[in-house]
Amino acid sequence: MCPGFPEDTSQCERISALLSRVGDKWTVQVVRVLGTGPVRFNALRRSIGEISQKMLSTTLRNLERDGFVTRSVTPTNPPQVEYALTELGASLLEPVRALAVWTVANAEKIEAARRDYAGRFRAGA
Repeated sequence: MCPGFPEDTSQCERISALLSRVGDKWTVQVVRVLGTGPVRFNALRRSIGEISQKMLSTTLRNLERDGFVTRSVTPTNPPQVEYALTELGASLLEPVRALAVWTVANAEKIEAARRDYAGRFRAGA
């Protein structure tokens, strides 16, 4: 059963697939950086940090396929490739920002719960 769609399992599958795409670590980081405006590949990679070139390429390709990102090539030597959020991608910024605000507001509670859990685990509870 899927909350909000109790009779329609195809909606649950659609929701799960999309949440897997937009909820992964690298997608959130790419959307965050592109939220400031178009960015070239290497600048995007530097802004994100630990992401490999292959993972960034895969993430961008998936985001482009799903309609969140556009890829523009300027025919120079070497060609310059720039990525930008589409209107759909920009609309994803709102829930991403809301999740970031929620995380900051609840980080101490989460850390306290983790410490409590770790203490119970060490105590054998």
